[in-house]
Amino acid sequence: MLGRLTRWLRILGQDVKYSNKLDDTALIATAKKERRILLTRDFELYRQATAKGTAAFYVQASTGEGKLAEAAKRFNIELTIDMTMSRCPKCNSRVRPISKDKAADKVGEGTFAHYEEFWKCRKCGQLYWQGAHWKGIREMLEKTKKVLETMREESAEDQFAPKPQRTRNLKKICGLG
Repeated sequence: MLGRLTRWLRILGQDVKYSNKLDDTALIATAKKERRILLTRDFELYRQATAKGTAAFYVQASTGEGKLAEAAKRFNIELTIDMTMSRCPKCNSRVRPISKDKAADKVGEGTFAHYEEFWKCRKCGQLYWQGAHWKGIREMLEKTKKVLETMREESAEDQFAPKPQRTRNLKKICGLG
């Protein structure tokens, strides 16, 4: 359910493991064993993980930029791409720069003619360059920055608002007890 968020976090340099094949018990066990933070949109999974002492973060946003902004806010992630830190969106390994000459036989003639910088995944061999799709990547990051700024403004306003009283029913519904 968070596959796109996974790819964005990897591009931003975060070491993110992803599986849509593991059941809840296996996800929690893996996160605990590998000392990872379990990100999920499944509140029941979040509740189970925290009850078992596994670090977890419940992603509430429904849009891509909202999810990324929530993660950036919670984990203090810079919303800029640094290719020296980026990971392969497909397999999570680090990407490394390769010479244009080494990319020549792996990309089309037009790509080779128009771009100077290329990166290759150390594990799966996927090749990357800042092609036309980077306009969309930059736009997504700008939208995410705006969402994040709004979230921070709302958090600052919330600091001065009176805190609501929790009731016994709310605790039962939300699983806070």
